Amino acid sequence: MRRTGTTRRGALTATGAIVLGATLGGCGADDGDGREDSTIADARAAAAQVENTMRLAAATTSRKLLVQYDQVVKAHPPTAAGLTPLRDAVRAHTTALSQDEGAALALPHPPATDAKAAVEELAAAERRTADAHTATLLKAPPELARLLASIAAAGAAHAYLLTELAKETSS
Repeated sequence: MRRTGTTRRGALTATGAIVLGATLGGCGADDGDGREDSTIADARAAAAQVENTMRLAAATTSRKLLVQYDQVVKAHPPTAAGLTPLRDAVRAHTTALSQDEGAALALPHPPATDAKAAVEELAAAERRTADAHTATLLKAPPELARLLASIAAAGAAHAYLLTELAKETSS
């Protein structure tokens, strides 16, 4: 006997064609007033503004740390050999966060008069900066979060190196 009527293969093909037609028909649906497009554009602009604000705050935090490095090197020239590579890394971090140089910052207090204490203060500042970047990355968009995580990790390593450098630095 010959089969007549609907087969499973034919039913699946027809169902697939109907679903595909409905899906493709819905892709181009627009109410014509452009509200959806402007809402998406507004959301993107708001997200970009939030990211720029986060970048500016993180760059300012790194810039303050850079100023502190400069002050310690100026006040204690013998520490320059150990601090210069770390300072250069902090400068690169600041540049990665903000492409402009930014305003000059002044710290409220000068570095300690003792070189060892000044390097210990710098290690503490590195820890605070790394903690600040870590706190910010939790709210940041993915690309900025990856950058902040990298900078925070480098800051933690710098803090360790500065702590070791402080042990070797004479008072």
